[in-house]
Amino acid sequence: MESTSLAEQSLSAEDLSALRRAKHELESPALAMKLASIVGAPLEKLLSRMPAMANEKVTEATQLALRKCLQIALCTLGRHDPDAPLVIPDKPSNLLHKFAVATTGAAGGAFGLFALPVELPVTTTLMFRSICDIARSEGEDLSSIDAQLQCLTVLGMGGASKADDDADYGYFIMRGALAQAVSKASSEIAAKGFTAHGSAALLRLLNTIASRFSVQVSEQIAAKSIPAIGAVLGAMVNTVFMDHFQLVAHGHFTVRRLERQYGAETVKAAYQTIDIALDG
Repeated sequence: MESTSLAEQSLSAEDLSALRRAKHELESPALAMKLASIVGAPLEKLLSRMPAMANEKVTEATQLALRKCLQIALCTLGRHDPDAPLVIPDKPSNLLHKFAVATTGAAGGAFGLFALPVELPVTTTLMFRSICDIARSEGEDLSSIDAQLQCLTVLGMGGASKADDDADYGYFIMRGALAQAVSKASSEIAAKGFTAHGSAALLRLLNTIASRFSVQVSEQIAAKSIPAIGAVLGAMVNTVFMDHFQLVAHGHFTVRRLERQYGAETVKAAYQTIDIALDG
């Protein structure tokens, strides 16, 4: 107990406040609860009504969406001018990205599951760009392979996977479950170059993220499965979807920024002393 209080004391008041905010963001209510409050119906019931072929469609669309994000990371985000002057990171454009996904959600609300193969890659790409924007605002170097993969893993941190059996997975456990796959993929790309995007390590990482992200995609689709949900509610569902992952990204990259400053063990110890229930 004494060591954890010492860890907490070693952070400045401003950084401790940032860590508390990050914990709120990372341990915020599940996406299913947020969506249920929007559509006014329990998501479990809506999920059970989805057609049998829905899971297959979600899996295919999720894999395609993640591959597209990875392609963007490897082709565009890796371009960096080492002689460029250092710029103080400014705030991310969260509202702009929310507006963009609301537009795609309006179409999804009108066409439901049939719009998934077209809508999800667009929505996920917009979400990924927003996550990268948030990472940059927290001081991440987006020319770094690890930073790019960390942005991708945020999509796998938005909730538990089907294999987790509803276990109470905290942020550090969830992050740890993805860490080894990230490390192997990062090492392989560093050794073999960007042509390694079809590599076994990267494929395993994508599959791990996809298994987690597809759960949230299914919940999003279920929320849009209400008959005559319409464009307005479809836009709201997508906005909640984007907001959920923006919160996770803000929390994750705040923790990483503090770890660079104070060390991983100190930040983890301080994080564990914070009781967000007392802040409510």
